[in-house]
Amino acid sequence: MKVFDASAVLALVFAETGASEAEQLMEAGDAVISSVNHAEVVARLFDRGMQASEVRAICESLQLQVLPFTAGQAQASGRLRPVTRTLGLSLGDRCCLALAQEHTGAMVVTADRAWQALQAFQVRLIR
Repeated sequence: MKVFDASAVLALVFAETGASEAEQLMEAGDAVISSVNHAEVVARLFDRGMQASEVRAICESLQLQVLPFTAGQAQASGRLRPVTRTLGLSLGDRCCLALAQEHTGAMVVTADRAWQALQAFQVRLIR
């Protein structure tokens, strides 16, 4: 399973550096995203001035299964705060990591280099 951070999805959508790698990882058919990170992607698309129909079409075109954010993940994301605080990781980042923790062997896919310091996770940087 590959758990996508919003940064990796946005790199793909906006054709930024790492977009082709994100696309290849997504095409494997086992790509998921937390509903929290999905909300981040949607917000950024609206920030860019896109209309609701365009945002919906982009999100539907992605080969990502959106998984609900659970109470267990909320607890896990809170427990991750002390470990991630010095790296500057956000609540959304911790939600992504919490989802990955639930699935043994899951890889987190991100464009954020700070995640490299996370020893307890299998991190795949796309750039």
